[in-house]
Amino acid sequence: MDYLQERAWKESNDHHVNNNNNNNNNLRRVFVPGPVIVGAGPSGLAVAACLKQRGIPSVIIERTNCVASLWQLKSYDRLRLHLPKQFCELPLMPFPQSFPTYPTKQQFITYLEAYATKFDINPLFDESVESATFDSGIGFWRVRSVGKGKSGEEGGGHEFVCRWLVVATGENAEEVVPEIRGMKEFKGQIVHTSCYKSGGAFQGKKVLVVGCGNSGMEVCFDLCLHNASPSLVVRDAVHVLPREMLGRSTFGLSMWLLKWFPVRLVDAFLLIVCRILLGDTSKLGLVRPRIGPLELKSSAGKTPVLDVGTLDRIKKGDIKVVPGIKRLTRQTVEFVNGETEDFDAIILATGYKSNVPSWLKEKGMFSEKDGFPRQPFPNGWKGDNGLYAVGFTKRGLLGASMDARRIAEDIEGCWKAEVKNLTPLSRS
Repeated sequence: MDYLQERAWKESNDHHVNNNNNNNNNLRRVFVPGPVIVGAGPSGLAVAACLKQRGIPSVIIERTNCVASLWQLKSYDRLRLHLPKQFCELPLMPFPQSFPTYPTKQQFITYLEAYATKFDINPLFDESVESATFDSGIGFWRVRSVGKGKSGEEGGGHEFVCRWLVVATGENAEEVVPEIRGMKEFKGQIVHTSCYKSGGAFQGKKVLVVGCGNSGMEVCFDLCLHNASPSLVVRDAVHVLPREMLGRSTFGLSMWLLKWFPVRLVDAFLLIVCRILLGDTSKLGLVRPRIGPLELKSSAGKTPVLDVGTLDRIKKGDIKVVPGIKRLTRQTVEFVNGETEDFDAIILATGYKSNVPSWLKEKGMFSEKDGFPRQPFPNGWKGDNGLYAVGFTKRGLLGASMDARRIAEDIEGCWKAEVKNLTPLSRS
C-alpha cells in the first residue's frame, strides 16, 4: 500500500470510528486506489481499458455473473449489431477482420470477452450495488454492495472507498413493463423481450408484439421465420429506414453527410431515398413523425428503426399492424379502435430504463425522473466530486467510447496531480 492509499484508508477508518457507525460493521471495507466502475457492460469495459492504458487501476462491480449481461442473458438469438462494426468497436481494439459488417450476438459477446482478457479486466461478479454516497468529510465515495453466494442467496457485503466513481450501468438496466388493464386476467403467456430467445417457442401461435422499435420489429420478423402469426402494436409515429442505402450503411452515410450539410437537409435527403426504396410507410400503419429521423434522435433520443426485412413481411400480410391496447381479457385483446382479437401470447418490446436513481445518492448529476445525466451530450459525462457517467449518450457504443476516453483522460489528470502533491504519512 503506497502513501496515497494508506492515508485515504487511515482517514476512512478513523472517520468511521469517530462517528461510531456500528450499523455497518458487517461490511467488509475495501479501499480502491483508482476508480470504482459500476457495470461490466461495453461502457464499463471501455473505461477500464482506457484507464489501464494510462496505468490507473480500477475495480468493476457487476451484479450478474458475466460481462455484457444484457447481450448474454437478455437478448434474442438472431440479434445482430444494427450498425456496421466500425461504429461499435471499443477503444484500443478493433473487431477481427473476419467478422461480418454486422456481427452476430455471439460474435459481439466473443469480442467483448476477448477485450476484457486483452486488458486484464476482471470484474467483481455477482455483486449488486445498493448505494453510493459521497462522504464530504474525507472526500471519498462509499459504494456499498451485496454479494451472492454459490446458492444465489445474498451474502456478505462490501463497502468500497474510492476517490472516483464511474456510473456505467447504462440506459438499459431495468426492463420497462407497462401496466395494461386486464393483464392479470389474460391466460396466455406475457413476456418481455428480455426473456425472448427465439420464435421457435411460439410456432403456430398468434402473438401480439407491443412496441415498434428495433426490437419489436425484429421479433416480429423472427416470429414469421418460425411460422408464428404476429401482430405489431403501433401507437406512435415511427421512422423506418433501410439498413443500407446507395450501397452504404444508412448510419455511415448519414454521418458522412452531416460533415457537409445541416441535419435538416440530411433528414430531407434520407426521407426522399426512403420513399423511393420503401414506399409510403403510412399506408402500412407506420406514420412518420413530423421531425426528421436524425433531428428526432438528437432532440428526443428516439432511435429510428433500421429495417431487416420486417417491412416486406408487413406488405405481404404476414405481420398485421394494430393500434394501441385498451384492455385484456382471458384470451382477447381489445384495441383502442374498438376491435377485438384473440391471441395466444403477448411479447412486450417496451424497452428498458436506467436504474441509477435507485442506488446513487447524489441528486445533482442525474435526473431522478429518467436516471440520465441532466446535461445532454456531449457534456453529460462528468459531475462533481469525481463522479462520471458512461453509456448514457443515447448514441450507442460510439458515444460510450467517446466518453470513456474523456473520463480516463480526466481521471489521469487528477491522479497525477494528487500523487505530485502528496506528502508522505509520518511513521510511528
